[in-house]
Amino acid sequence: MLKFRRMRSLQKFAAIHSSVYNLFNLERHFFSRENFKKNRTAALSAWRHLCAA
Repeated sequence: MLKFRRMRSLQKFAAIHSSVYNLFNLERHFFSRENFKKNRTAALSAWRHLCAA
């Protein structure tokens, strides 16, 4: 929090960061490598679609 001058900036950053983190946090230890790669590819394509819009 020391690098944020305003609480509002911190809240905006935290909201965006949590959305992105939840998109890419696939809890790798629960999946086999093949399933992890499939899920990661799906997450990346969803992220690219969101960024393109």
